[in-house]
Amino acid sequence: MNDFTYWAPTKYVFGRDAENRVGQLACEFGGKKVLLVYGGGSVVRSGLLERVKSALDLSGIEYMEMGGIHPNPTDDRVYEGIDIVRSNGIDMLIAVGGGSVIDTAKGIACGAPYEGDFWDFYCGKKIVDKALPVGVVLTIPAAGSEGSGNSVITKLDGLIKLSLRTEHWLRPRFSVMNPELTFTLPPYQTACGIVDMMAHIFERYFTNTPDCEVTDRVAEGVLKSIIAEGHKVIDNPVDYEARANVMWAATLAHNGVCGTGRVEDWSSHFIEHELSAVYDVAHGAGLAVVVPAWMRYVAERNVGRVAQFARRVMDVTAADDRTAALEGIERLRSFYHGIGMPLSFTELGIEQPDIPRLVEKLHEHKGNPIGNYVKLGPEDTDAIYRLMY
Repeated sequence: MNDFTYWAPTKYVFGRDAENRVGQLACEFGGKKVLLVYGGGSVVRSGLLERVKSALDLSGIEYMEMGGIHPNPTDDRVYEGIDIVRSNGIDMLIAVGGGSVIDTAKGIACGAPYEGDFWDFYCGKKIVDKALPVGVVLTIPAAGSEGSGNSVITKLDGLIKLSLRTEHWLRPRFSVMNPELTFTLPPYQTACGIVDMMAHIFERYFTNTPDCEVTDRVAEGVLKSIIAEGHKVIDNPVDYEARANVMWAATLAHNGVCGTGRVEDWSSHFIEHELSAVYDVAHGAGLAVVVPAWMRYVAERNVGRVAQFARRVMDVTAADDRTAALEGIERLRSFYHGIGMPLSFTELGIEQPDIPRLVEKLHEHKGNPIGNYVKLGPEDTDAIYRLMY
């Protein structure tokens, strides 16, 4: 196990009617005038946005609104939000929605106090050293952005999708999590979230760092819980306890606890980012195609942890590591298929993927090689994309 520092200062308020405490929480963390960032019409139709605004009114907090954030969030909305913040003396962002909304709010939060272009942080030219506080009212358990210091934004010029990782500046000060807010999620969106949260664990679990048994067992336990509870929420979308477990699992998958003491990987996310940037597919759906292909490729080069995953998480009993690994991957694919996820380019709706373009963009934006569990150059990532047919 490597030395590590783990700091997760987010205050989680979890349970029924938790959104009614938003005003109190905003006051607690110094908010006086906030920008509410949200997505499509569901938060309006459900009455959630009005409940949030009422809670802010009761606490005497002023607010402005910026709605219409789409999946795979783009830099134009971040620039728009920065202008609103600077022009109106906004001192806090509150994201009402899922990962795309939260990531947009984080981009605004670090960009507003910065004199340059916020994209400098995402492309690695600058390091975030200050940001406005961010609060969250979570409606989609998936990205884990409600508990992490990370954000992913796509630059429209060139369709460049990059992630920003900060230790603490962009971790939400508070996250309000009411499982009832997820009851009306479409099954496909629920399933995409399940795949995404599992992938966040995989990026940390597949490592060459030895002797991380406790962190391994935490990751494996959360993965097994996601699989068990994931079936339940697909079968019965209003099962409160199953929704609660899935919602909390998404947070644990990405708040850093599953990565303590180890070198992480992240190549599956990098490979998928090019798919969703170029073809605008749902991130979780793209991961359902990418992750098994990546596992098959790396299992032929470094089988150990793939076999361990197969035995400890997918309950494979084969003694031979390669046999166990391949069976575990097939069981994972069967789980994805069972919750309605695609397993190929065709099922993603991509009939003729431009693999050379994907590979070129991937290594231009993410470096060469990528990953750590198995380091991957262009020939490797080309082969992985071709395993997705």
